[in-house]
Amino acid sequence: MPQTVQQRTCALLSQLARQEGYTESLLDSVRFMRADRQWARTPVLYEPSIIIICQGSKRAFLADKMYRYDAQHYLVLSVPLPFSAETEATSEEPLLGIAVRLDATMVARLVAQLVNVETALPPAGIISTPVNETLAESTLRLLEALSDPLEAKVLGPARVEEICFRVLMGEQGGAVRAALTYQGHFGRIARALQRIHADWRLPLDVPHLANEAGMSVPRFHLHFKTVTQTSPIQYLKSLRLHQARLMMIRDNLTAAGAAARVGYESDSQFNREFKRMFGRSPAEEARVMKRAFELLPPEQLSGQLQAH
Repeated sequence: MPQTVQQRTCALLSQLARQEGYTESLLDSVRFMRADRQWARTPVLYEPSIIIICQGSKRAFLADKMYRYDAQHYLVLSVPLPFSAETEATSEEPLLGIAVRLDATMVARLVAQLVNVETALPPAGIISTPVNETLAESTLRLLEALSDPLEAKVLGPARVEEICFRVLMGEQGGAVRAALTYQGHFGRIARALQRIHADWRLPLDVPHLANEAGMSVPRFHLHFKTVTQTSPIQYLKSLRLHQARLMMIRDNLTAAGAAARVGYESDSQFNREFKRMFGRSPAEEARVMKRAFELLPPEQLSGQLQAH
């Protein structure tokens, strides 16, 4: 980012993101991010979104690839993905950023107007790409609008659309556009992921998901792993474990209660798989995370946990 733009952006975010984790903005689709400490590599689950950092840095790890997002790079997720992430920040220089949720209707409208723009890149579920000057300035304008209730209401939606447009026209905008138009095999898997996130509480089996996607089971497995870097069963397991973790921390459920709520019949299996994913037992993870956010009311924990 140009230095003056970055300084103004960080100054605004310091005022708007006063607590660790996510802070809701005056627009439903935008949240502010802050971390006052370093967070070791831990599993996270992000919804389709644009993550723009102005200070500090984060690294995302998916399979054998690393994606950096910091003051020089932003992150785009075109589908909901579980991965692991680590944060570099201190109390003197906290991580500051914004997360803009991708609205499918708005994106489709924008993409429809870009029919003559070359899309030479294959679709990608996650992308890290350099921040250019126009995106940096658009981000600053969005934050300025979100600093005032009237401007947020009148100008905010257009500022969000401007951010999305800049991303679609960015260095790797072709890959983002290709992903968000939900075409071909990528599109079928993206719709399957939407189905999993909508109905994760229900019994879901791979043959049924493959049939809905119009694919054979082996072909569904192949394309699912290409998009998410994991199998359908592992993806669903990861989603349910993330939900169970949130229930224990936010709703004070016991490990057994959370396990039953997300569909586990065996407590020992739940404990084993939870520890394999998060590196701690369910009870220990809940205790550590509650202590980290002990000053926050329970209703704010959902967003805070996802920031780390």
